[in-house]
Amino acid sequence: MHPKILCLSGILFPANRSIKLFFVLLAKSAMAGSATTLATRFQFCALLLLISSTTVLCGNINSNLLRENERSCNKNNKAALFVFGDSLYDPGNNNYISTNTNFQANFWPYGKSFFSEPTGRFSDGRLIPDFICEYAGLQLIPPYLQTGNQHYLYGANFASGGAGALDETNPGLVVNLNTQLNQFKNVATQLAQRLGEEEASALLSRSVYMFSIGVNDYSSTIKGDSKQFRNMIIGNLTSVIKAIYKTGGRKFSFVTLPPLGCFPSIKAQNAGNKTNHGDFCREDLTALVQEHNTAVSKNLEQLEKHLKGFMYSFFDFYTTFYDRMINPTKYGFKNGESACCGSGLYGGVNSCGGMRGIKEYEVCSNSSEYLFFDSVHPSEMAYQQLAKLMWEGSCSVTGPCNLKSFLSL
Repeated sequence: MHPKILCLSGILFPANRSIKLFFVLLAKSAMAGSATTLATRFQFCALLLLISSTTVLCGNINSNLLRENERSCNKNNKAALFVFGDSLYDPGNNNYISTNTNFQANFWPYGKSFFSEPTGRFSDGRLIPDFICEYAGLQLIPPYLQTGNQHYLYGANFASGGAGALDETNPGLVVNLNTQLNQFKNVATQLAQRLGEEEASALLSRSVYMFSIGVNDYSSTIKGDSKQFRNMIIGNLTSVIKAIYKTGGRKFSFVTLPPLGCFPSIKAQNAGNKTNHGDFCREDLTALVQEHNTAVSKNLEQLEKHLKGFMYSFFDFYTTFYDRMINPTKYGFKNGESACCGSGLYGGVNSCGGMRGIKEYEVCSNSSEYLFFDSVHPSEMAYQQLAKLMWEGSCSVTGPCNLKSFLSL
């Protein structure tokens, strides 16, 4: 297909804007003076058309080389990470949606320990997926909703702070799990277009699909029978897992729900209902979380039996985190029950940054000494320890496979 051309003084010129001016000036110079013959003009025209054709050819070659380079990069990488869930994994997707500051962390002092500025991550620094990328030798995965030229060869992060497994959890304020699934399907389509069906299928098959979901469902008002409510949450999660499996996903990573009933935010709210254990934990919420974790574990075992090639890693976030809450010094923390940033009892008032209706807040000088950064989210130091266990922990902590073994398969 020939390039568009224009006519100037009987000579044909390519209409490509990047070289048009060069050709015009060159033509004027070549045809200046009375010595220019008709033969010379035709010879010059032929030269211009040759250069033009070469430019088009080189452009096509460069485009093809870029595609081949992407395919080559894809072959050299063992896997990619596709991340779904809530604020535990959200790298800043909520920066790009219409919501309120209760569901955002794009203001100081969030991000202060590593990025030196807020990124939208609900911590003072990096999150679990960031550390997993580091351990796996992958590039840091940006928010899916962040504009830019993302090729998704290293994966994509769809997580949204405040999201739940149910569409009814914080509706209109977050990117719910079903919408995150649709975003993934869009990425899968783009990968097939860029890499070809075979290469894209191979990439999706060896990739790891990370999930952190459910906390916000239980933090909201539980409707009806608790068992029925739990079944709805797990049922919707299972539907998303099966949809990814159908697209080609085989390796899945999950975390148990944390000891939510003893988080600073909950203990601050529950200060008037002191338990026999001498703390302010909500025992009813703790029981719901434990029942959920047991049910998810059984469900994953069933999926492994019925879905050919399905593999999973299930990290015991509850036990490992709770042990750090009650034995902080054992893990290098000075404080395991109060937040570094916030206000009120235990730092449990969600005022970190002064952008959520309460302007007054306190922030500690060294967040690495605290297990919690704000009233509900761990510090970077805590995330790093948890990510390390997910990456190479024993089967008693993260089983039946850890993520390091996943990425080597």
